Amino acid sequence: MTAITDLVIVGGGPAGCAAAVMAASVGMRSVLIEPDALCAKLRHIAAINNVVGGHTSGTELAAAVAEDIARTELCEVDLGARVTEVRAYDDHVAVTMDTGRSVSGSYAVVATGVGPVPVSAASWLMVGSHLDLPTLWGAKVSDTVAGPLLVLGADRPLGTFLRAHPTLDATVLVAYPPEDDYKVDEVREDARVTLLPVTRLSVQAGGASAFTAEWLGRDGHRGAGTADAAYLNLGSAPRPPQGALVPDSTGYCPPDRQHPRILTAGDLRSSRFQRIMAATGSGSEAALGAYYGLRGVGSA
Repeated sequence: MTAITDLVIVGGGPAGCAAAVMAASVGMRSVLIEPDALCAKLRHIAAINNVVGGHTSGTELAAAVAEDIARTELCEVDLGARVTEVRAYDDHVAVTMDTGRSVSGSYAVVATGVGPVPVSAASWLMVGSHLDLPTLWGAKVSDTVAGPLLVLGADRPLGTFLRAHPTLDATVLVAYPPEDDYKVDEVREDARVTLLPVTRLSVQAGGASAFTAEWLGRDGHRGAGTADAAYLNLGSAPRPPQGALVPDSTGYCPPDRQHPRILTAGDLRSSRFQRIMAATGSGSEAALGAYYGLRGVGSA
């Protein structure tokens, strides 16, 4: 079965939801497709301090966004469906889902975001074959934990984690490669953090401690230590659907590379602007671009 609408929105995070609200505000019908709950990733963020509206947790913000979408009568929400392909033509966009349904729209906003970088992509890191380390994103740690915590990589969830655990008294040992140097600025002044710039590091299951680590520092010296817990924090990788999306050399899908009827928004655009407020702004802008395109005002 094929549905026809003005705008197909692929991804129900902050960018996709903002696109739906903006589209409705200018009279555009939309279908928003999301395989999980709306703003599912936000629900794992215990503390936020960089959004307007007075929201202090991701769970609180996600609930507010879901309420906004529920009031948006011109938006049909299709949850539990994953987009398998996006195709663009001269006069429309066709989106296919794993449920067998397809949606045809005049334009599409694709905001599928990013997922965690796998260990196999981190050439500087070797993790024991029997270890399945959790990601720091959304990790819940007791504030009474005594031993050191080992964080592998200095990506943005580190700052979120520290804000979410203000009374955590344990040492947080952050091992990170040269490409993460600029990312540690956010946590450099936190007294709980010990920064460990490395060129290589290996983690194995420990004896008395849960984990043992050995590393080669940037200064050429070798070191070793133990930790009671270890978390992956290696960054994010874009997850575009198959079909018409055009990635750059990093795998992200900048708006200026896409077919005129496909507008990318949110974290899928670039690694440089992965913030909640940036995502919502880009989703709104993309919806307006589609609106102007429908009206023949300039280009979308």
